[in-house]
Amino acid sequence: MLLETEYYFAVINKMKSGFAMRKFDTYVQELKYRILREVARHTWEGRDGAEMFTLFNEIASTVVHKDNVPMRCCIYKDRAIVAEQIRIALGGNCNDPNIVEVIGIACDECPQSGYVVTDLCRGCIAHKCEDACKVNAIENDGKLIAHINKDKCIECGRCAKVCPYNAIINFKSPCEVACKADAIHIVNGEGAKIDERKCTNCGLCVTRCPFGAAVDKSHITHVIRMLMASVVGTGAPVHAIVAPAIAAQFNEGTLGQLVSGIKALGFADVREVALGADLVAYEEAEAIREDGFMTTSCCPAFVKYIKSQFPELIDNISPSLSPMAMLGKLIKDKELDSKVVFIGPCIAKKAEAQLDSVAPYIDRVLTFEELQAMLDAREIDITVLEETMLEESSSFGRGFAKSGGVAAAVVQAIEEQGSGKQIKTGNASGLDKCKPLLRAAIRGTSPYQLLEGMACDGGCIGGAACLTHDAVDEKRLAESGQEAAFDEIGASIRAANR
Repeated sequence: MLLETEYYFAVINKMKSGFAMRKFDTYVQELKYRILREVARHTWEGRDGAEMFTLFNEIASTVVHKDNVPMRCCIYKDRAIVAEQIRIALGGNCNDPNIVEVIGIACDECPQSGYVVTDLCRGCIAHKCEDACKVNAIENDGKLIAHINKDKCIECGRCAKVCPYNAIINFKSPCEVACKADAIHIVNGEGAKIDERKCTNCGLCVTRCPFGAAVDKSHITHVIRMLMASVVGTGAPVHAIVAPAIAAQFNEGTLGQLVSGIKALGFADVREVALGADLVAYEEAEAIREDGFMTTSCCPAFVKYIKSQFPELIDNISPSLSPMAMLGKLIKDKELDSKVVFIGPCIAKKAEAQLDSVAPYIDRVLTFEELQAMLDAREIDITVLEETMLEESSSFGRGFAKSGGVAAAVVQAIEEQGSGKQIKTGNASGLDKCKPLLRAAIRGTSPYQLLEGMACDGGCIGGAACLTHDAVDEKRLAESGQEAAFDEIGASIRAANR
């Protein structure tokens, strides 16, 4: 029988041998990719939703082979969890409006959050923890080792502050730590529960859960069927619009080759959301007042955060559509009979696309993870394709992918418009960093006329559905900005309107 450490390394080595195809941040993410790839492959082969449900066991057996070392207690639980992930890949629970679902049987490894006594406790005779507790929740097990009675504990933390061994800690599960909106909590015996009123759909719980229990619903089968209908002439042409952060992803091949790969999937065209960003920057430059306060509207998770937890500032949110919706509107105004699919690093865009103000312009949303799965399901090797260049945005529009880029673009647009406005801008990435700036705005002490907020650290380049979050990603994004077709925002807008 393997020792615990030997078992751990056996699992890792087995996974490495099976997951050597792609570079992702974690094996959890790579497992999710393999499930999406299999779902995409069966959809491309013409199987409909009803047939797909009958293939749960076949796909689960493909993803989790019988010779694999189990990742959990046994291979049967591994496959049961994969079957649940397949269900969510097919659209998930239609009665649950939230984009992220929690798989109950995968979410049973984390203890209930709160203050716990670790094995550092020495059973000292001072018992400072007992003295500090005002509700008599500190007990011992007969060996003088402290124990916290959760039925009494009010999580005040006084015991942790006085312990001379630092043996008492405030435990939080990875998903709770990741969620800066305080929207997810571990319920004893039930696993993680999402508070839909607070959830911003940022998806950070999805990326941080080490068991893959939190999963975002997928549009992958819907998009494939749209493409199949378009190719045979029974459906409308489908346009792909790609987020600026795409330049920092997909390490195999160039951005131009990736664009060619997207077109090879059956998309009629590939457009830059950075052009939509240019349009937004010009609109916000016109809307902003020197004596007022406005927040940006490009990050849907940030906007939802304001609406749910800072309702006093709802009227201060920029009236502009997001770059995604702006470009979708531009396309559909010119081609009424067309479909538009956004491709980016953002899970929250799936929720934004359901809004009444956005739904007319965006039909479906894909993440970079889902795009990778679609390309591989069709066995498209982008490295052998010729390049299709994206040449319709400014460097400022492409800069929207990084924190501070939106604010910089608005300042540039004000300068180009020649209005003479003088504004001070601020920016923050990560909702915990946005919180104090929003509070200052409510108090009327904000020094900014424009506040740019992003839910993900670093901006969209740190999006929850990025394939990787490497330091080199920022360099590649910067190079993409330098290669943009236009140096001025107005120039890209004028070209688009010709």
